[in-house]
This record gives sequence, C-alpha cells and structure tokens, in this order.
Amino acid sequence: MLVLKNWDINLRSREKKTLRSFLFLYAFLALLILGFVAFLYYGLERDLMLQNQREALSNLTNEHIARLKSLHVNLGKEQTYPRDERFNSAIYDSSLKQIFSTLSTNKVNLYEDIYLKRNHIYFVKELESYYLGARYIVIEIDAPLSWEKKVFRKLLTYGAIIFGILIVIGYFLLALLLRPMRDTITLLDRFIKDTTHELNTPVNTILSNIEMIELTALDESLAKKIKRITIASKTISNLYDDLTYLVLSHHIISHDEEVDLKVIIEERLEYFSLLIESKKLTLTSTLEENVFLMIDRKKIAKLIDNILSNAIKYNKIGGTIHVLLTPEYIEISDSGRGIETKKINQAFERYVRFDHTVGGFGIGLSIVAAIAKEYTLHVSIDSKLHEGTTVRIAW
Repeated sequence: MLVLKNWDINLRSREKKTLRSFLFLYAFLALLILGFVAFLYYGLERDLMLQNQREALSNLTNEHIARLKSLHVNLGKEQTYPRDERFNSAIYDSSLKQIFSTLSTNKVNLYEDIYLKRNHIYFVKELESYYLGARYIVIEIDAPLSWEKKVFRKLLTYGAIIFGILIVIGYFLLALLLRPMRDTITLLDRFIKDTTHELNTPVNTILSNIEMIELTALDESLAKKIKRITIASKTISNLYDDLTYLVLSHHIISHDEEVDLKVIIEERLEYFSLLIESKKLTLTSTLEENVFLMIDRKKIAKLIDNILSNAIKYNKIGGTIHVLLTPEYIEISDSGRGIETKKINQAFERYVRFDHTVGGFGIGLSIVAAIAKEYTLHVSIDSKLHEGTTVRIAW
C-alpha cells in the first residue's frame, strides 16, 4: 500500500497556537480596559441623569415641606402624615433616627444629597426649621427606565465595535512581531535543505569506498584508523538521513509492509556497533521472536536509529544500553546524562537541545515524533538527570 503523508512538525500550526494564546490574553486585557471605561461611562450617565432629576425633586421636596409645616402648625387638628402618589418620603431627626417613613427601604444614606439605589432615586434635604422634630427629609421616586436601557445599548454597541477593532489591531500587531521568527525559521530550513544537498555526494563517496576496504588485509594500526573513519562516516550518514527526512518528508511515499522488528533492531544495532564500541558501552538486548508491525521499513529504521543515536551520543564512557522488544512495545534504555523532568515535554520539539557539549541540530526526536504520529505509535520518555533515559515506543 502506498501512502503519501506529511507528518513533519507543523510550525505553522504552532504559530497559530501562539497567535490564539496571544489573542486570548490580548482580548482579556482589552475586555478589562473596556469594562473599566464602561464603568466610568455608566457612572457619568447616572450622575447626568440624577442632575436632570434634581430640580424636579427639589420642587417636590419643597411642596412636601409645606405640608409638613401645615401639619406642624395644625398638629392638634391634623394627625395624618402627608402622602403623595408621585413619591414616597421620610423624615429623620438630628440624630439620624427615623421619625416616619413611607419609603421602600429603611436604609437611607443621609450624607448624600441625591443618589440612585435599586431603581429608585433618593433626594435628601436638610430642613431649616424643625417641623415635627425633623432635621432631614428624604424623597423617593422611581428611576426612569429608559435611561439605563439607553446606556446599556450604547455600551454594547460601541463596546463591540471598539473590541472588534482592538482584536484586528492585535492580530496584525502579533503577525508583525512573529515575522522575524518566521523569517528565521525559513532561513534555517533553507540552510538545512542546501546543506543536505551538498552532503549527498561526499557522504556516498566515503561510504562506498570504505565498504570496499578489506580490514583483514591491513595492519592493526591502519585498521583502527579505518574504523574511526567508518564511525565518522556513519555519523555523517545518519545526520544526512535526518536532514533529508526533515526537508523532504512531505515528498516521501510510504511503502507499508509487515516488518519483523527483531530483524530490524538487530540490523540497526550492527550498524551502530562501531560507535558503541568506540565509547566502550555495554550493549544488552532482549528481543522476542515474531513481533511484526505494519509500517514502512525505512521509517521504522529511522525511528530506531534516532533513539539509539541519542542513547550513544549522550551516554557516559563505559555506560550501558539495553534494548527490549515485546509484542507491545520497543524500549531503549541508557545510563546517560538524562533530562530534567520539567523539560521532557519539550524533547520532541524541533531544534530543541538540552546538552550543547555534543553535536547535533536537535531534530532526532522531532523525527521520531513525526513517524510515530503517522503510524499512531505512542512515544514516552522516562528520564532522570545524571541517571539515564528510557524511551518506549508502544503500539
């Protein structure tokens, strides 16, 4: 079966994720600012409405004061507190105690001359004469409903327009800020592509000539030098394969077949045998028979190569590597430098490297992740700093 897929790490999708995160934060801050401005605007509109009501309330208060005066003068003849259908009222003595009230609430702020509370407007006036022992008179009327609806309508309409404009500005601002990063990544990818093209001929020449050398016919000293050249050549070849996959993965056609994983692993261990020997590593393996997987042979080899390469590269001199194959997973463990727990999630990101004392571009595990994603394999890393790393590929 031929399958054409591109599971290369999608930098554009990561850029979109960054864009969404920025816009979310930007939108949240914009809403906070708009909410603060709306609060101020609402307060100004409320104060304007109260000022418009002040004159009418002052006139109603004066009318009621005249009735209180009449009641005070004719107290023996009249015993009923004056009422008016247009408003409710209350009187308080100089110690702020209520004398009489028809208000809808018992909690009145006598320190404000006019204010709005629960859709009612309250007007407070201090009396010049103590009619009926009263020092303060309070008038309560219903607040006009239209003003609040009008204010909220304006806030929603203009707020939505301003918010939309701010989001558009934020989008273009972020795009402008991301442009240098996007250009840098493009430049880096172009550099890798050009480097890969230039490596092709010398790598093939070195490998083909080394394969024709009969080591048994050489003296020990020269054989060791040839082995060193072989190790260096395989290192370059492995890097070349990684770069080729990185640049051309979207052009690679997968030839899926039933692959014997034990055979593949043994081939790759043999390929890396000189590298393992050069670092005096102890290699052990437990490989079960008849473990098959439907996958492209070259891609599963590339996946294993990158994990083995890291196990060798970041291992200590005289360390250990163990390869385990079961019907459920492949597991490669090493006694290397390990990764900090908080950084493990970044290990599969392209160009991310945690140790700069050895060479590399930080692309090996990103290729592992891409191949695993293509074939729905689960890759997990268990690592402890200065103790070692275990990478498991399960299916």
